[in-house]
Amino acid sequence: MKLRVLGCSGGIGGRTFRTTSMLVDEDVLIDAGTGAADLSLSALSRIDHVFLTHSHLDHISSLPLILDAVFSRRKQALTVYALSETIAALKKHIFNWEIWPDFSILPNAKTPTLRYQPITLGEVINLDGREVHVLPAKHVVPAVGYELRGAGGSLVFTGDTCVNPQFWELVNRIPSLRYLIIETAFSNQDRALALESKHLCPSLLAEELKNLKSNPAIFITHLKPGEIDLTMQEIDTLLMQWSPKMLQNRQIFVL
Repeated sequence: MKLRVLGCSGGIGGRTFRTTSMLVDEDVLIDAGTGAADLSLSALSRIDHVFLTHSHLDHISSLPLILDAVFSRRKQALTVYALSETIAALKKHIFNWEIWPDFSILPNAKTPTLRYQPITLGEVINLDGREVHVLPAKHVVPAVGYELRGAGGSLVFTGDTCVNPQFWELVNRIPSLRYLIIETAFSNQDRALALESKHLCPSLLAEELKNLKSNPAIFITHLKPGEIDLTMQEIDTLLMQWSPKMLQNRQIFVL
């Protein structure tokens, strides 16, 4: 199983910053932020599964455009896996004919371009031997994270989250955790805002990582474009024992 980072920023700007999206092999997306828009039409056509962490725009923005781009090329529906609350938000606010066409009934209800698959916490989805485990996240809307489990170990992506004891209970049960991709959206000067919006800042991240009982390589995602240097300096100071690195576009992980 190979994961390629398409976007990992907390915002946009120029050619550098793309919001959250990761491609697993050639047929699975984890979130569909602006990073997915850089894929070729041929690559977009090969995506059969999209796993969403939650309904916020920076994690779903490319999904409507992907469906439009591949509409005439698909022979089967693209399946979107998400919490029932996330699916309800997509139906109400995006695929409602006012913002975008409803691809769950196009070209017709019997052979749609989009199929919704509700998921639940703790569920394991098996895709041809590749396991996707649904993990809890704490955010201002219902949200999840994911564990990707392959023959070479596991990668965990927190999604957007804040202080979350339940998450660490489950992560500490993973037998071979190689990589942890965890968000840090704000610097410490905005700790109050991080708590209010249910994100992490470096001081909160340091507190959270005390719950981690294994020693994976840790990568920081969802950094705000204007605060990258400050936030990473704070992380380097507070989290020296974990040696976290900033996640990069086009970075590849193999499991």
